[in-house]
Amino acid sequence: MRIRRNDVVKVISGDEAAQGKTGKVLRVLDGGRILVEGLNMVWKHMRRSQQHPHGARIQKEAPLQVSNVMLVCPACGKATKVGMSAPAGSEKSRICKKCKTVIPSGTA
Repeated sequence: MRIRRNDVVKVISGDEAAQGKTGKVLRVLDGGRILVEGLNMVWKHMRRSQQHPHGARIQKEAPLQVSNVMLVCPACGKATKVGMSAPAGSEKSRICKKCKTVIPSGTA
C-alpha cells in the first residue's frame, strides 16, 4: 500500500468529498482501509460503566477505503497519485506523479 501512517490525504469519493476535506492518517488497517483524523465520524453508543455511569454517545473515526483518498504531496500541496522509484543501488521510494519529488516515508 502506498499510503502510510502520518501522510496527509484528501477524500475524493464519498460523503465528505464535496467539501474537499483532508486529514492525517492515524492507522493503516488490513483489507485496504485507513483511519483518517477527523474524517468519517460515527457515533458509538456506550453502555454504562465506571467511566460512563449514565452511558454515553462518543464520536469516533470509522475506517475509509484507501481507494477513496489521494495523498497530498508535501512539496506541491496537491492531491496526487503515488509512484515508486528505485534508483540503482538504493531502496525504493515514493514519488509524486505531479512534481516528481520524493515523498518522505514519515511526512507529518
